[in-house]
Amino acid sequence: MDDKKYLWVAPLPTSVKGWAWVMAALALTMAALQWSAQGAQLSAAELAAGIPQIADFLSRTFPPDWRILNSLTAPAIETVQIAIWGTLLGVLGALPVSFLAARNLHVNPWLYRATRQMLNVIRSINELILALVFVAAVGLGPFPGVLALAVHGVGMLGKFFAESIEEIDDGPLQALRSTGARPLQVIVFGVLPQVITAWIAVILYRFEVNLRSATVLGMVGAGGLGFELVSSLKLFKYQETATCIVVITVMVIVADLISNRLRVAIRENGRG
Repeated sequence: MDDKKYLWVAPLPTSVKGWAWVMAALALTMAALQWSAQGAQLSAAELAAGIPQIADFLSRTFPPDWRILNSLTAPAIETVQIAIWGTLLGVLGALPVSFLAARNLHVNPWLYRATRQMLNVIRSINELILALVFVAAVGLGPFPGVLALAVHGVGMLGKFFAESIEEIDDGPLQALRSTGARPLQVIVFGVLPQVITAWIAVILYRFEVNLRSATVLGMVGAGGLGFELVSSLKLFKYQETATCIVVITVMVIVADLISNRLRVAIRENGRG
């Protein structure tokens, strides 16, 4: 089979007006990049000047202090537990919200818009900010980390779930409605069978993201390996810091490999 026919090439302008639009778009893009570079204070000279300091810090972290590995076992397990419960509570909160945020389920327009905006607001708040709020509310420890991941997960998963619902085939839904099926029956027998595979893949990916986030939330007192990482930095024990980073990296890599294998298996079963 000739693969060339599946290639798509953007057509070039065929008129002076078309080329004028292209040049105007390029000029606007360059102006925007220049403006953002000034605001971000991009400086290759400052980066080059800071390389010796970076090299000095890295030299202080080697070799990692492997003697503390045993003491990192409990924080590592705690990090995984935070990610598991943050993901689970996020899923439970996102499920009912996603049905209200899906346009094709004939939701009241005002309720649909309000739900969508609520998801936008939740997603706009970073997990670290949420963790700070919950640390102030319930104290230090892993629980505020769980709450932060759960709340942010509602916003992210609710959006993904709703968009998956909006992309399904509307035929089965119409057939169920024509037989007098109730909204709950339409969801159970018409919606869920079409989205469950995509949802599981998204949930696995969200757990992977939450595991990364859980290692950072400890920096604000939400438990896990992040707390150990910050403690070693504050005490200038950079070799212990390196050990924490190695453990976090290994955990993320293992979670990524497992998640990828599960997603591939789910996709293959869905096709079968």
